[in-house]
Amino acid sequence: MGVNLKDIAQRAGVSLATVSNVVNGYRPVGERTRLRVQQAIDELGYSPNLGARHLRRGRTGLIALAIPELNNPYFAELAEIAIGEAAGLGYTLVMENTAADRGAELALLDGSRRHIIDGLILSPVRIGREEVLARTAGTPLVLIGEGVYDVPHDHIAIDNVAASHAAIQHLVAIGRRRIAFIGATQGGDRQSAHLRVRGYREALAAAGLPYRSRLVARTDAFGRLDGKRAMRDLLALGHPPDAVFGYNDLVAVGALRALAEAGLRVPEDVAVIGIDDIEEGRFSTPTLTTIAPDKREIGRLAVRRLVARIEGAQVAAPLTVQTPFRLIRRESTGTPGG
Repeated sequence: MGVNLKDIAQRAGVSLATVSNVVNGYRPVGERTRLRVQQAIDELGYSPNLGARHLRRGRTGLIALAIPELNNPYFAELAEIAIGEAAGLGYTLVMENTAADRGAELALLDGSRRHIIDGLILSPVRIGREEVLARTAGTPLVLIGEGVYDVPHDHIAIDNVAASHAAIQHLVAIGRRRIAFIGATQGGDRQSAHLRVRGYREALAAAGLPYRSRLVARTDAFGRLDGKRAMRDLLALGHPPDAVFGYNDLVAVGALRALAEAGLRVPEDVAVIGIDDIEEGRFSTPTLTTIAPDKREIGRLAVRRLVARIEGAQVAAPLTVQTPFRLIRRESTGTPGG
């Protein structure tokens, strides 16, 4: 027979109500008493029935993380962080792959699964501000990424303009002057691709370098093959680039492959940099210089903010948080450094 709250109360020498308050976090309990109860829990090996606890509160104990690309290493790494954070808070995180489909994003947004999940973390691609504002579901929502701004929901993102600025500044600092960008799209002016192009252009201007539209390669998606194809097109130009900034690390890895097949040296002939700091970039040949967003902070903040909303904690009004990033210099732009 399993250990119950009564067993813990007897071991700790406190009332059953006190144990319940400690386990469920209902009311403040004195620190000495809480530690005595926690010691009894540890000694008896008690494990709370989280499912029953959530049901008593009218919840399922499930939260969802909806991402546009299940096979993108960036989202896989972010999901692993979020799953661990959710578990630590007593929740189970389930994955939703929207495949960047508008219908799938709307279905999640309008609460069609509101009886299954307690809250949603969404990385939108195809929906915009109007769709989010029109949402009627009461399920707590946290947005991640750069698809939607200026809505009454918590939003966790990075400063894409500043991140791109840092990438181009690094390339300029190592002497590159014909810097290409791979990954421009037709998206809205607040989406990440547009913001990264904006940062690219601003950094070129700040360095006194001209903006050349031929060095901005559009892609249909942001995978390895997209980067490889775009790099081939750039190399076919009369004056090819001496450096490339990829929309993300996958695009940059594709560019590395095209450069290798063309017999060009990286970074001697062409330097390459990406964004995301996925594990693949640490094992590519050469290893990939990258702008590394703080994925752990993104996952932690998104989950904690959502759980706080679910549990009715006294949290601040919805806000947009821009998490930090850093440049990690590896072989694709020269000798690894800080």
